[in-house]
This record gives sequence, C-alpha cells and structure tokens, in this order.
Amino acid sequence: MSDLPAAHEQRITSARKAFREAHRRFLARLKAAPADGAERPSADGGWSAAQIAWHVAAVNAAFAALISGERAAPPLPDGFAERSWDDISKTMPARIEASGRSIPPAGVKIGDALAALDESAEKLDAALSVLTPDRGSTLGVTHHAVGTVNLYQVGEWATVHIIRHNIQAKRVLGA
Repeated sequence: MSDLPAAHEQRITSARKAFREAHRRFLARLKAAPADGAERPSADGGWSAAQIAWHVAAVNAAFAALISGERAAPPLPDGFAERSWDDISKTMPARIEASGRSIPPAGVKIGDALAALDESAEKLDAALSVLTPDRGSTLGVTHHAVGTVNLYQVGEWATVHIIRHNIQAKRVLGA
C-alpha cells in the first residue's frame, strides 16, 4: 500500500498550518500599527506597510489561482527534482523586484490592504485544501527568484513570501 495519500495529506496540512500562522503574525503586526504609520511610505522611498500588505495579497491571490487550477500551471520539465526551501532560500536574492499586477498602487489604505489580505488568504487556504497529489507534484512554475517549483512548493512559497514581507513591514514600521 502506498504512503502517497498520507504524505500528501501531511504536506497539505503542514503547508496550511504554516501559511495560517505566518498570515496571523503579519496581520497582527499590521493591525497594531496606527493607520498613518502603516500608510506612510518607507523612509528609504520604498513601500508603505499598507502597500506591502497589498502586494502580499496580490501574490497570495495569484498563487491561489495557480494551485486551484483557475490559472493554468504548466507541467514540470522532464527531470525536475524538487529542492528544499532551505536550498532555494540560499539562492534567493535579498531583494526581489515585484512585477506586473503585484506592484501596489500609491496611496493604498491599510483597511483596504487588510481586507484584500484576508480575502487572498482564504483563497489560498481553500486552494491548498483541494490540491491533488497529481497536480501538486506534476505541475509548477519557474520564477527567477526561486527557479522551478511544483505546486506544493508554490503553497509553501506563500509562507516564505509572507515571512519576508513581515520582516520588511517591521522595518518600515520601526517596530
């Protein structure tokens, strides 16, 4: 008897738990900040905490669309070998430039960003809950920051992404 269903269930449970915890911590930081502080651009000219939250929400929604199948994910290339997040993290640039629809507009309000963040987190959690072993292990994406990853890893990347931006928000908020 194969351990595939048990391994799949364990991986999904772990990914969902880690994502929920990272999301909870990020929300707590953002909600504790005064609105004017959260909406003020970074002293170095970077994004405000509200813009960071808006960006994370946009990325969560994009990841959810890939995981759920709402947006097509290509088959993984022949010979794909999954790398651990420890290995991937070692090769990720310290700063990654956002692109396309994940670039937040100027003047994002923290209330709007928090609402988008909650909605996107629900979508991502729901997408992970219905990810099948076949889709999780045979479909994926290639991104300059992480290389080629399968859909299981896209779900795990969402957690890594929130953690990186929570650190950024902490710096921007001076908290």
